Amino acid sequence: MSDNDTWTAPGSGDDVPAAAVPPAPPLPPVPPYGQYAPPASPPAQPQYGQYAPPSSPPVQPQYGQYAPPPAPPQPQYGQYAPPAPPQYGQYVPPQVWQTAPPPAQQPAWQYAQPGAQHGPTGWAPPPKPGLIPLRPLGFGTLLGAPFQVLRRNPKATFGSGLLIQVIVGVVTALFLGAAVVWAFSRWSSVSSSSSDSDAISAGNYAIILLSLLIPVVLSLFASALLQGVLVIEVARATLGEERKLGELWKAAFKRILPLTGWLVLIGLALLAAIAVIVGIVALGAALGSAGLVISILVSVVLGLAFVVGAFWIGTKLALVPSVIVLERRGVFASMRRSWQLTTGHFWRTLGVLVLVWLILTFATQILQAPFSFLAPIATSVVDPNGSGSGIIAFIAVYIVYLAFTIVISAVTSVVQAALVAVIYIDLRMRKEGLDSELQRFVEARQDGSEVWADPYLPTARG
Repeated sequence: MSDNDTWTAPGSGDDVPAAAVPPAPPLPPVPPYGQYAPPASPPAQPQYGQYAPPSSPPVQPQYGQYAPPPAPPQPQYGQYAPPAPPQYGQYVPPQVWQTAPPPAQQPAWQYAQPGAQHGPTGWAPPPKPGLIPLRPLGFGTLLGAPFQVLRRNPKATFGSGLLIQVIVGVVTALFLGAAVVWAFSRWSSVSSSSSDSDAISAGNYAIILLSLLIPVVLSLFASALLQGVLVIEVARATLGEERKLGELWKAAFKRILPLTGWLVLIGLALLAAIAVIVGIVALGAALGSAGLVISILVSVVLGLAFVVGAFWIGTKLALVPSVIVLERRGVFASMRRSWQLTTGHFWRTLGVLVLVWLILTFATQILQAPFSFLAPIATSVVDPNGSGSGIIAFIAVYIVYLAFTIVISAVTSVVQAALVAVIYIDLRMRKEGLDSELQRFVEARQDGSEVWADPYLPTARG
């Protein structure tokens, strides 16, 4: 307000200096209509550490003036920048739109390479340096491992079984044939009216019985030797080793005496059971017809009880040969050890043993069945008139049948003996952590250690 109470615009009075009003910024020249105006150059970038005021907003183009599109922001270091979309009418090959290559197709799981590092989410199967994986075995592995023993080292396994079966068969035939020839020669040299005919007949029966006992003893010895050979082969094959035939037999001979003692105990138990049944029948026969009937019924029931008991005790003591050979224990200590290992796993052990026995028996019957049809057919074809040449054909077929039976017996004996050894190793891995001992043994061997402790020997805690 002025003194005469009249209003004036700010800055128009004499009391406001002219220099206080800032001048207006000059406007950029406007090009004529339709003329292209290049954009203004970007402002200079400030030096490091220098303050840069915020830039003014871009100048809006006038009506009809062309303004280029703003440049896309540049990505920072390490930041993914998607490709720019194509311009209208521009051809773009298909591979430009693939922002990232497709992931490589990896299998759902794979075995770990030796020495590979595994993260917390990785999984690697247990090591399998040889015959079986070093972990408690499943039912299928237990069934398949004995057959793999035969396929893995056939020279040492099948060769041992075949050699033992041939020796037992030849010795049995020689002893039995010699005893029969001797008995017939004694009968032919004595007339029926002689007073010594009864004594000679009794002597002949004794000769035949003794000739049968000698092969039984030899079979026990051979079976003990075969079990020792197969137990060592399975134990070393689990660690990835392969032994020769001579090495296995040499190692098995060191434990042949306790093995034979164990099989003699089995034979004595069977003879005792048979003697009890025969004694009951003989006692009933001495009491009369009624006593004979009662004694036969009692014998049948007692025989069934003996069979059930044999299955139970045989399963509990099935690991005795493995303990004798691998842990180097005596017969009675091995019996206690086998009883301890099978405790809690009786039905599983019995099921595997019975199932493998049924498989082998069924396969043997199928393979031997053709010979029962081939023998009479060969005889009738060779000698249709019955002139005597058919006997030669029958003998030839029978010899082939015996050879085939020896081969089948060798295979079944090897598989059954190997099964017992596999069950023994599985039970020790389940109950005593033997798999950890076997893994440490394999690692020490791979590291080049010269001193290897036998992992199958019992520890002080065991």
